Amino acid sequence: MSKLWYKNAVIYSVDVAKFLDSDGNGVGDFNGLKHRLPYLVSLGINCIWLLPFYDSPNLDNGYDVRNFYQIDSRVGDFGTFVEFVDAAAEMGIRILVDLVANHTSTEHPWFQEARNGKSSKYYDYYIWSKKKPKKPNDEVMFGKEQGNSNWKYDQKTKAYFYHTFYGHQPDLNMTNPAVQKEIMRIMHFWLKLGISGFRIDATEHIIREKGGKKFQNDPHEVFRTFHKFVENHRKDAILLAEVDTEPEKYQSFFGKEDQMYMLFNFYLNNYTWLALAEKSPKPLIKALKKLPKFSKKEQMAVFLRNHDELTLERLTDKERQKVFTEFAPEENMRIYGRGIRRRAAPMLKNQREQMELAYSLMFTLPGTPVLRYGQEIGMGDDLSLKERNSVRTVMQWSDSKNAGFTDAQTLNKEYSLISEGEFGYTKTNVNDQKRDSNSLLNWTIRAANIRKECPEFGWGKYHLLETNSKDVLAIHYETDEGMAVALHNFSEEKQTVQIHLKNTENLLDVFGNKKYKKFDQKKQILELSAYGYRWLRKINAMV
Repeated sequence: MSKLWYKNAVIYSVDVAKFLDSDGNGVGDFNGLKHRLPYLVSLGINCIWLLPFYDSPNLDNGYDVRNFYQIDSRVGDFGTFVEFVDAAAEMGIRILVDLVANHTSTEHPWFQEARNGKSSKYYDYYIWSKKKPKKPNDEVMFGKEQGNSNWKYDQKTKAYFYHTFYGHQPDLNMTNPAVQKEIMRIMHFWLKLGISGFRIDATEHIIREKGGKKFQNDPHEVFRTFHKFVENHRKDAILLAEVDTEPEKYQSFFGKEDQMYMLFNFYLNNYTWLALAEKSPKPLIKALKKLPKFSKKEQMAVFLRNHDELTLERLTDKERQKVFTEFAPEENMRIYGRGIRRRAAPMLKNQREQMELAYSLMFTLPGTPVLRYGQEIGMGDDLSLKERNSVRTVMQWSDSKNAGFTDAQTLNKEYSLISEGEFGYTKTNVNDQKRDSNSLLNWTIRAANIRKECPEFGWGKYHLLETNSKDVLAIHYETDEGMAVALHNFSEEKQTVQIHLKNTENLLDVFGNKKYKKFDQKKQILELSAYGYRWLRKINAMV
């Protein structure tokens, strides 16, 4: 059971540098994060996903890694890191770290050595072309922000190097077995420090053929090798992959339970926001029907918002426009032509009913829920910041100076604090919401902890239930130990729905937006208020 711990986890995504500063240098650190572990325990978190904290020029929020074996000195050192990991383990919290295997910073020693040309063993660690490629922008991700090209000329090498993302992030040549070995050395290093696995960044791009470089065998053999390596070095460690693709391709990344353990469900995320925009469960029903069936060890990660843009690539142009119109009506709220650069609370206009509905969906859709730091208090965004930095402001702990994030006289120039409006730290912060029994924070605490008491949502086989209402999504989950039902009303009108289930004796409400009349086991009729939701659960007789 412990090997499959991720099936019933609640994951919390943290940028260490933006969470809590313990030494007054204006940058969050591991001591600060360790200090807040009791808060995360109370929140119901049992796994923390750490965004990159490696040594970096920090031109891309740490995803431009300069040294995989060094910690950004501003956030701590190996002593404070290990103290944090140990303290988390004592409180029952596992740690996942971001593995950036697709690229490095141009300042990484490998790249600097590679610039010496073919005489360097590191030259083939990257992807080069002496001539300007005929198709220089085949996989441009950020448009003009990356020069509308996947190739950049290096004066010293007198050659072009390939970059999927920014020009300061040259892609690693994963067709080179030596590069694969380097990545496994990095994994080995961090596993030895007590972590429980990796969130793999840009997973699809790692095995994509670039610049004429071809894999000798099936590209997915890279991930099978990583899987086997992790299994050999820590039996309960996992690989959680960032894979934004169509559902029919999910299995190619799971393999035969020999590649990834978990995939982020971007597809379901896209259709969740479309359903919220249309105030109808139809898009979600369509998406859920398209998902493949997963094996016992395979799991999806369900989220509302991550640290990047809220990408809507899985939607049609017409569907994407509907979401834009509802949640990002101004051009400044959109990014890269495909996504939204706002946090969830402003998108939902800070309307409590709609926010609870969306959060409840995240906790009960098939898979493991992933919260982004600050989501539990409804943090906002700063659209005056460039690109994706709008959703990367510092954590708001209190209404005191700098939101309780730091004692420094001024914030680090790289960081931003929301200080005005309804999402400003004087109105939206942890300390105030802790003392308000009706706050979003206390709602999230209840939801996360009850979610862990309902393993059916993470473990169970699920199917959609027919109801007499076009406005209600009803999903039934079942395991050997019990069953659960989650119902969500997407409309602003009260709904009375009937479901049809066998063996509903002792099926009880465990969570909802209000206290409803007891479930009628014979008629199987349930009421839902406007934007209402209900979680019901039954435990089978214990033998």
